[in-house]
Amino acid sequence: MTEQDSTEPTTGNVSRRRLLGVAGAGALAGGAAIAGWQVGHGDYEEPQPTTSLAYDFHGEHQAGIVTPSQDRLHFASFDVTTDSSDDLIALLKAWTEAAAAMTAGKTVGAGQVANYDSPPLDTGEALGLPASGLTLTFGFGPTLFEKDGKDRFGLNKRRPKALKRLPHFPADNLDPNRTDGDLCVQACANDPQVAVHAIRNLARIGFGTVAVRWNQLGFGRTSSTSTTQATPRNLMGFKDGTANLKAEDSAEIEKFVWVDPADDAGADWLAGGSYLVARRIKIHIEPWDRTSLNEQENLIGRDRAHGAPLSGGTEFTELDLKIKGTTGPLIPMDAHVRLAHPTQNNGTRLLRRGYNFTDGTDALGRLDAGLFFIAYVRDPDKHYIPMQNQLSSKDGLMEYLQHTGSGLWAVPPGVKKGEYVGQALFS
Repeated sequence: MTEQDSTEPTTGNVSRRRLLGVAGAGALAGGAAIAGWQVGHGDYEEPQPTTSLAYDFHGEHQAGIVTPSQDRLHFASFDVTTDSSDDLIALLKAWTEAAAAMTAGKTVGAGQVANYDSPPLDTGEALGLPASGLTLTFGFGPTLFEKDGKDRFGLNKRRPKALKRLPHFPADNLDPNRTDGDLCVQACANDPQVAVHAIRNLARIGFGTVAVRWNQLGFGRTSSTSTTQATPRNLMGFKDGTANLKAEDSAEIEKFVWVDPADDAGADWLAGGSYLVARRIKIHIEPWDRTSLNEQENLIGRDRAHGAPLSGGTEFTELDLKIKGTTGPLIPMDAHVRLAHPTQNNGTRLLRRGYNFTDGTDALGRLDAGLFFIAYVRDPDKHYIPMQNQLSSKDGLMEYLQHTGSGLWAVPPGVKKGEYVGQALFS
């Protein structure tokens, strides 16, 4: 793992735009084609951002996977609208260049000659803002390789065996307008405006080659990916991700996150990459808020105040799934933590990077809010699908949850300088 932060320290300052996170769902805008992206307004003096955490876009693995989870998310799924492989490659090259600039806290197209008869190269809403720990992580969906029986770009022979549409799990109620996509981009940052700016600019660069299929804003991470981070809480009020894999668990990360060259000989381009699973999970907030504390804790399997397992101890005490009370196991048989535990899933552990979301209200006036679940796995057939089948059919929490969006993408390995995202796939 070579994801490295820059030598610039974190200031700890709270962004004046932190409240944007629930208000920017319509921030995407079309603008210039890729050819127009190559020239434009760049001869003004580059604003000097304040000192801030910045992650290098280049490295062995893509940033935004084992990187310490940032506070904000803007996730976008794209459909490729061209039939030209050359146009697709040109897009990936343009996205790579723009991503390297934005993650460094620079504007898109900085330093290029100005042309006042053309739109600006950068949308401008992040001018003067620091990098804010921005990471951009790119993935390729199964329909990029084959759609409606057509090998779209001559890539299907190199499609990973595990890259297929996720199955319909029990109790799924998926909205097709929030499901799947040819490409995905995960933008994480500590300032919502920086994350929105990144996706907005990538969508603008891709005008004429890709179109936004769906997107999701997230706030308040619901898992920690480093031992340096405290365990956050989800919208149910409980600590979330206590047992999540951490970047420091290097052996487990190699075992459960990074694709090995021997995993799929026909898809050697994915070695060092991973698979991204995304699930939009709506929480029935109002019924949950009227549920007794005792019932809530039994459904989760942990106490609400401290996150300790009901079998005893503190937050990080290992679960005792065998200990019994007067009425049965202290951790009920349908408790979430029991059904998700590695001992109940052939030893599988997940690296999760989920976020809370709230998207206003539904037709009944109830909050449309919940968890945008993101996980990175080495093999979805072994490390995600069996676990989700078990949770969907047995987890007592399902009474309060509804899965409304879904997707699976192959995430290429990191990008070396002078290369572009996914270059090995097209070589």
